[in-house]
Amino acid sequence: MIWILFFVVIGVIFVVWEVRRQRSLRLRAHLMQEAIRNHDFTFRLPVDGLLPGERAMQQTLNQLGETIRQQVNQSEVESWERLTRVLTHEIMNATAPITSISQSMLNRDDVKDTPLEPGILAIYDTSRHLSDFVSNYRKMSQLEKPELTNVPLRPLLDDVCKTYPEQTWEISILDDESVRADAGMLRQVLMNLTRNAMEANAKRIIIKQIEGDSNSRFLTLYIGNDGQPIPAENLHSLFIPFFTTKRNGSGIGLSLSRRMMIRQGGMLDLAEKQLCGCHAGFLLTIQTKNN
Repeated sequence: MIWILFFVVIGVIFVVWEVRRQRSLRLRAHLMQEAIRNHDFTFRLPVDGLLPGERAMQQTLNQLGETIRQQVNQSEVESWERLTRVLTHEIMNATAPITSISQSMLNRDDVKDTPLEPGILAIYDTSRHLSDFVSNYRKMSQLEKPELTNVPLRPLLDDVCKTYPEQTWEISILDDESVRADAGMLRQVLMNLTRNAMEANAKRIIIKQIEGDSNSRFLTLYIGNDGQPIPAENLHSLFIPFFTTKRNGSGIGLSLSRRMMIRQGGMLDLAEKQLCGCHAGFLLTIQTKNN
């Protein structure tokens, strides 16, 4: 009788545990489905409390999300490059003769100090402005192929700090942390983010390593500052090429930085939540292992 009761209790416990486990698995499936439906491939579901086979499956799905995200990002880069090549060609064909002819006319004696000069000068200045615009397009399309190596992260960050000693730096990463990246490109991205912060009147920059899945091939850094907050109406336009709110800005800094990171198999995103003392922040995702 006691043994029967014992097995009944064990059976009930097993049924309750299995029901909870199945409910947890259904919730995981629902969360992943919603993430994919919303084109959010950054989902990372925990693997704790799963059986070995289920844990392996969850780890594979998490890695699959990373792979899909990389493919989507690469498609974005290729689309911008194709558009950039077409626009560069068409604008150069249109502006080159206008600039040349207007410059020649400004040097003519029958134009100097006449009512014609201001109008021709305006044409010349406008064509030069368009030429500068094309030059920025070329910067967007002529990124060299990155040379990925194992880059010690702390020395690279220290080098950027020395470049901008007027900033107060707070860096929280492991001293022996290394990433798989192009050192030159990664340094340029960090400098672009620093200059953006300084232009927003930042005096303090925080770089903090975000803890993630130990099996992930990526490391994520939060890079925040105490400068002016980003206006809500600009949040969705920050990474669009040539979008800028600065009077003399080119609008290629953040978009170029994101493309540099995508080229390296990483990503640059705007942080949705800011750390204490920060008014704006970005998430820099960098490879740590070979794909």
